[in-house]
Amino acid sequence: MIKRLGAGKRLSMATIHNGLVYLAGQVPDDLSVGIEAQASQVLGKIDALLAEAGTGKSSILTATVWLPNIADFAVFNTVWDAWVPAGASPARACVEARLANPSIRVEIAVIAAIL
Repeated sequence: MIKRLGAGKRLSMATIHNGLVYLAGQVPDDLSVGIEAQASQVLGKIDALLAEAGTGKSSILTATVWLPNIADFAVFNTVWDAWVPAGASPARACVEARLANPSIRVEIAVIAAIL
């Protein structure tokens, strides 16, 4: 069985199948703030979607982070490091990429286990 959270015409915010939850790339809502605040917003959205799926950030298996400006990497990592539970760091890729909206400073997608 496949369960979809926040299903829309174009995409679902998350898809659950076979004990895994796949989150669509999450972006911030307030684009007027800097990388730290945008990263916190995105991580908060991830927390909420994982909770709705019946899991949490300690069960994240992989994360993909897109930054339109790789110069934000160190600052982003300070927010990320404070958010990830000790001993539960997922496999992660972080790449510089042009995003659809130039005001978006970070986008993150994750796959997590539902235990």
